[in-house]
Amino acid sequence: MKQLAVISGKGGTGKTTIAAAFVSLAKKAIIADCDVDASNMHLVLKPEILKKHDFYALPTASIEPTLCMKCNLCRESCRFGAIEENFTVEGYRCEGCGVCEYVCPVNAIKMQIEKAGEAYESGTRFGPMAHAKLGIGEEASGKLVTMVRELAIRMAEEDDSDLIIIDGPPGTGCSVIATLTGADAAFVVTEPTISGIHDLGRVLEVASHFRIPAFVCINKSDLNEANVRKIEEKCDLCGATVVGKLPFDKTPTEAMIEGKTVVEYASNTFSSNIKQIWNTIKEEAGL
Repeated sequence: MKQLAVISGKGGTGKTTIAAAFVSLAKKAIIADCDVDASNMHLVLKPEILKKHDFYALPTASIEPTLCMKCNLCRESCRFGAIEENFTVEGYRCEGCGVCEYVCPVNAIKMQIEKAGEAYESGTRFGPMAHAKLGIGEEASGKLVTMVRELAIRMAEEDDSDLIIIDGPPGTGCSVIATLTGADAAFVVTEPTISGIHDLGRVLEVASHFRIPAFVCINKSDLNEANVRKIEEKCDLCGATVVGKLPFDKTPTEAMIEGKTVVEYASNTFSSNIKQIWNTIKEEAGL
């Protein structure tokens, strides 16, 4: 079983558009939407949820007022300032480290685990899909990404599929690391802007650290030829392969409005380029 992670150094580069197009071109693949902080693959694929799984992230401190002697040790020890003057816990600031529970002399503080989101097993017109929804203000998105990937692997085994296409999050944070760990190849979408070039360098460093071969697609490549050359030079330096370029085009926006992948929406030059890139990445990455 192979796993292809579609990622980007920054948001808004067209990562999900291309990942959804790959899904529609793959003959039998499991879809994993690991962009759990801002998922939008469901807008295109319209999954029908078949199973729900509760997600529990980090524990949060809770103070029993009838036991608390207001000695202030917990407030003095909390480096996150999560305990208010009235000795209640501000949940959004609590990092679940448990120091307050450790220092409390009367055992008035307990760490409690609460539901922080849900993961789903769904069906789509292109096959099974694993995805998730993280609660508002909740953290530990990397842990939820791992849960989605584990679901996708099990679904692939049950469906006898040999490929998982992962729509990963942008950036280089823990959720990206959780997406890349164990993947067979990283498909990085970038664009020829200063911030795009900078963030591409960072994400290629992460892929290199985990020894995952990286393949790059330059979206909106006709907007700045000089920056395209800089991207190609950076890829050469980092050992990444540029497998395709896409011009600026309205097709992705129009397809998104219709709730379709670009391949479904139009048989034009843009969708032909996507098909060519898909065939290249399959060959280059051995998918």
